[in-house]
Amino acid sequence: MTDWLLALVPTWGLWLIGLCTYASCLALPIPASVVMLAAGGFAASGDLVLWQVIGAALAGATAGDQTGYLAGRTGGVALVERLGHDGTRAAILTRARVLMQRRGGIAVFLSRWLFSPLGPYVNVIAGAMRQGWAAFTLWGVAGEAVWCGLYVLMGRAFAGNLAAASDLLGSVLGLVASGAAVLGLGWWLLMLARRERDLPRAPD
Repeated sequence: MTDWLLALVPTWGLWLIGLCTYASCLALPIPASVVMLAAGGFAASGDLVLWQVIGAALAGATAGDQTGYLAGRTGGVALVERLGHDGTRAAILTRARVLMQRRGGIAVFLSRWLFSPLGPYVNVIAGAMRQGWAAFTLWGVAGEAVWCGLYVLMGRAFAGNLAAASDLLGSVLGLVASGAAVLGLGWWLLMLARRERDLPRAPD
């Protein structure tokens, strides 16, 4: 499917890019990141306009996020439970729910690009949890802008060398995720230390 989609990018252009990011944000198995890398390469060669490529990708992703949020808002907890009947999906939903409960809006932002496999499920859970629409949209658009910008600009920089661009992005995002985990652990340890310090001491 990937090769077939890439062959269609010069023909269908912006419509295909937007459709791919939309479908990807609904957890459909569409290689939207690879399509954005390829579109960035076509922008480098002058076949597509860079800002239009980023705009189409962002519009599709935002529409996909809104569809997932609306589904969760309408279907509520019952929809989340139905989605969780599948074993593999249940594990992802659990991770998405924990992330939402702990981080709220930041979870929406990070699940657009850093923890992107969780993104479609965070959308549904955000709707089911009745997270405010304005806050969800703000964090979602910001995160999708990072995702779309990263992949399209990287594709442009590597002028269509998808393998090199994908490998570099994977390494960079892996480092960012590891750094975020280390910072999170450090913050948790700091809070524990402060809590221990503030506890009343038993008399000698």
